[in-house]
Amino acid sequence: MPLPNRQLHLVGAMVLLRSGETDESRPSFIGALSGSAAVSLEAKALIRAQKLLFEALIQLIAGAIAAKSAYTGGHCARVPELTKMLARAACDQTSGLFKDFSLNEDEWEAVHVAAWLHDCGKVTTPEYVVDKATKLETLDDRIHEIRMRFEVLKRDAEIACLKAIAAGNSEASAREKLSAELAQLGDDFAFVASCNEGDEFMAADKQERLKSAAARTWLRTLDDRIGISHEEKERKTRTAAPDLPVLEPLLADKPEHCLERPAQDRMPEDNRWGFKMPVPELLCNKGELYNLSVARGALSEEERYKINEHIVQTLIMLSELPFPKHLRNVPAIASGHHEEMDGTGYPKRLHREEMSPQARMMAIADIFEALTAIDRPYKKGKTLSEAMKIMSFMKKDQHIDPDLFDLLLRSGVYRDYAARFMRPEQIDAVDISTYVRPLTS
Repeated sequence: MPLPNRQLHLVGAMVLLRSGETDESRPSFIGALSGSAAVSLEAKALIRAQKLLFEALIQLIAGAIAAKSAYTGGHCARVPELTKMLARAACDQTSGLFKDFSLNEDEWEAVHVAAWLHDCGKVTTPEYVVDKATKLETLDDRIHEIRMRFEVLKRDAEIACLKAIAAGNSEASAREKLSAELAQLGDDFAFVASCNEGDEFMAADKQERLKSAAARTWLRTLDDRIGISHEEKERKTRTAAPDLPVLEPLLADKPEHCLERPAQDRMPEDNRWGFKMPVPELLCNKGELYNLSVARGALSEEERYKINEHIVQTLIMLSELPFPKHLRNVPAIASGHHEEMDGTGYPKRLHREEMSPQARMMAIADIFEALTAIDRPYKKGKTLSEAMKIMSFMKKDQHIDPDLFDLLLRSGVYRDYAARFMRPEQIDAVDISTYVRPLTS
């Protein structure tokens, strides 16, 4: 009997053997049986096709993130591997805290899907924020604009020197003054440029020196309200246009640098998602002095929020998908990797007991991968010993699950991961006895 599906495409055949005669009802029974078999085969094929389509869509999203930001794509591929390695290690335990931990086939699929989609919200994050390497970098690094202002001041100093000599002043005195002025400008720019790199903590004395350098003025003679976008023109109308020429500070925080946060980007306290993240008043602040004064790293408060907001978008996006019953924990697992055990994480400020072990595993995988990754544009990858030391402090401060951190070390997963994904020069010796707690039955 041929087995066609509902579109009359052949999906198989059924062969029945019988010796002897048959009655008239048997062909009818065989017809019904073959129809049932065809439906079963079609359903099985459809389920398999849906799984393949869903997996392809997951890879499509990962590919889109990779196309937007290559290192983020690498991160999205490595975190699933490390998460599953840690989960397998937990399943392999025959004693201790994880002796009863196990995952069935459906739960493994949920971990796989959640891990691959844990940063899907980053498709909404501007790449110039994700990849920001210096404090003044937006679509380009604005340090070049500031360098040009210093160049203008150097030319002004040279012109002032020549004018003084032409007016009959002592040439030696004028050139001595010029030399001192050029040296000071060069020194000030070198300091501003070092602040832009964001490698060192901006202590109070550095911030005061930055303000002193910013107080210098330069002469602008051209209209800065022509040849610009409509939105920037609108922001500039917040202040009256000055008469030209005008003296302006060397580093400025201007009203037009501040972009207001629209209503749809605000997060009410009673939001239906349960997010508990403080939202900056401004959407963006491009102020030069404001950004150069960032105490640590390159991100301003507004940019840090924009980075963190990816997890909000991840949960919103995944919560809108009609997951089958066995995958309904995917949004919670995927969106929990920035929560901390003491309730100080985001986006929901969950405590350890409010998170599944799988979500806590992914949090550790996310941090370990981020610390050791070699493809970040804004930092170097840590060695194994450096990463373990940092994570031990996070364990002590209740930012990561202490039991899972111990498992990462005792099981050797950290070494297995390093062998697969880290450079040889990053792989050094780690004395795990200094970090793990004594085993308990």
